[in-house]
Amino acid sequence: MIQYFSHHAIDKKKWDDCISRAFNGNIYALSWYLDVVHSEWEALVENDYERVMPLTGAKKFGISYLFQPYFTQQLGIFSKKILNAVVVNDFIAHIPAHYQFAQINLNVHNQPSDGDFQLYPQKNNLLDLIHDYRKLSSKYTSNTRRNLKKAQTSGLVLMKGLKPEELVRLFRENRGKQIKHWKTVHYLRLQRLMYTAIYRGMGLIYGVYTVNNDLCAGAFFLKSHQHLIFLFSATNVQARETGAMTFLIDAVIREWASSQKILDFEGSNNPNLARFYKGFGAKEVNYYRLDFNRLNFPWRHLVKLKTMWKWG
Repeated sequence: MIQYFSHHAIDKKKWDDCISRAFNGNIYALSWYLDVVHSEWEALVENDYERVMPLTGAKKFGISYLFQPYFTQQLGIFSKKILNAVVVNDFIAHIPAHYQFAQINLNVHNQPSDGDFQLYPQKNNLLDLIHDYRKLSSKYTSNTRRNLKKAQTSGLVLMKGLKPEELVRLFRENRGKQIKHWKTVHYLRLQRLMYTAIYRGMGLIYGVYTVNNDLCAGAFFLKSHQHLIFLFSATNVQARETGAMTFLIDAVIREWASSQKILDFEGSNNPNLARFYKGFGAKEVNYYRLDFNRLNFPWRHLVKLKTMWKWG
């Protein structure tokens, strides 16, 4: 039996046991992670936490809706046992009726059949690190090799232990200037997430410095469920000129080669980013974004058209 639980009714010990033992568990669905990215998350729970689904909801203009929180690529249904389209559709059907609109990401193992919702394939890129570095690097494209050679002759230095504030500052001073919908609250949430993951032994930050000891690139990785997730990165003009991000990712591949890890690049639907990730030998996999709209006229059409709304 599938039941709806409000946030305070969730047994987080049982919840985390399910996510840890689920064949498709991931770090995004652990209770501490959800507490950081969306503190009032709710849930659907089957029986005694045999299968679970986090519900990340909010309310705006009187409309209750589900959205995908920042820094959580894939959520959906997680299971300790068999998971098929019938089960996935059953969970979707149990999403409470007060959620009138949704745009959420399922995980790669959630494959629904047709229903009263729409599915949109999303792209991810994964690199299995089971082989040694020599074999892994032999799969690099010629462009990746060229950028790596440029980086290696630029005198770049890789350092671990960069502070979250330094990485966020680098991002805000560069790429962040074009991302107007990210506010201070989002950056503070990201810093808290990084600090919490590092404290739990599940977060790593790498930084790249120029010959003049200036930080030019950095990246934050999550480490959980045999995945090394490339969650967040930042670069400046010097990094782009020297191939610093190629240098950083190559160093991570070299460090984690011959492990049981999978380097998870977290996408992307952006063809240029996808090409960059595939340059390291990453393979494309798909998961689904699930949308539904239960609103009555005229809201049903207004919400559909109002794509500039930032529901999160």
